[in-house]
Amino acid sequence: MKVAHTPDDLAVADRAVAIGSFDGVHRGHQSILAAARSAGLTSTAVTFWPHPRTVLGNRVELLSSLERRLELLADTGIDETLVVAFTPELAKLEARAFAESLLRRIGTTAIAVGESFRFGRGAAGDAALLSELGFDVRIVPTVEAISSSRIRQQMRAGEPEAAARLLGRPPEIEGVVVLGDQRGGTLGYPTANLDVPADLLVPAYGIYAGAALGHRAAISVGVNPHYGGTERLIEPYLLDFEGDLYGRRLVVELWQRLRDERAFSGEDELVAQIARDVEATRAAVRPA
Repeated sequence: MKVAHTPDDLAVADRAVAIGSFDGVHRGHQSILAAARSAGLTSTAVTFWPHPRTVLGNRVELLSSLERRLELLADTGIDETLVVAFTPELAKLEARAFAESLLRRIGTTAIAVGESFRFGRGAAGDAALLSELGFDVRIVPTVEAISSSRIRQQMRAGEPEAAARLLGRPPEIEGVVVLGDQRGGTLGYPTANLDVPADLLVPAYGIYAGAALGHRAAISVGVNPHYGGTERLIEPYLLDFEGDLYGRRLVVELWQRLRDERAFSGEDELVAQIARDVEATRAAVRPA
């Protein structure tokens, strides 16, 4: 998939475009992208970074980084993605001006949008306006009850299986492995300490079963109360993995929440519980 950051980075072509933030690239997004792909033209996703709501002064806990979003968009088979810098100036652009200065400029012929799609200043533009401007508008029926907001709610509630049903794949945590306290190694279960970007959503605290790098993983999310911790830590233990992960970006799937985090009477009890968590992780089923 070609990635462009300005319209001039794209070759001249007739395009079928899908527009959206595409945070998490969930099943609803996938339906819109598939409609663009089915038009028989060069299929192009137009997405925005940073998230428009953050530019408008709202806090958004993202389901995926821009890097991960682009990987997920590529997985859909879309030909190209144009990443548009969402600025205060762009937010003030009237809908007609947005359509002419961006969509027309890149050779858009067809546009696939959801039923509730709005664009331009004050969300004044809609599918009817795009049709009036001469675009072949393909309205994609809403996939019932699927939204990035609902997936965020499910993750905050510690429900990865429910989130997976809306995403079409397991939800994820991603970050770069950094030096931690290395306590897990002394217990026989060396964990990777993930530095997760501040704008990414972190799920409800607890112990999860999941996977990373093709290995099942038991994942601790929380403050490690057994050791009186106060700092949030995300620590996956990759089963049957040998190697150095420091400095490496990890995308960790979350399959199942196994239990709450808690303090134990001693390290023997803690290690015994970790062993049970590992066995539960071996038995966990990846949600589809």
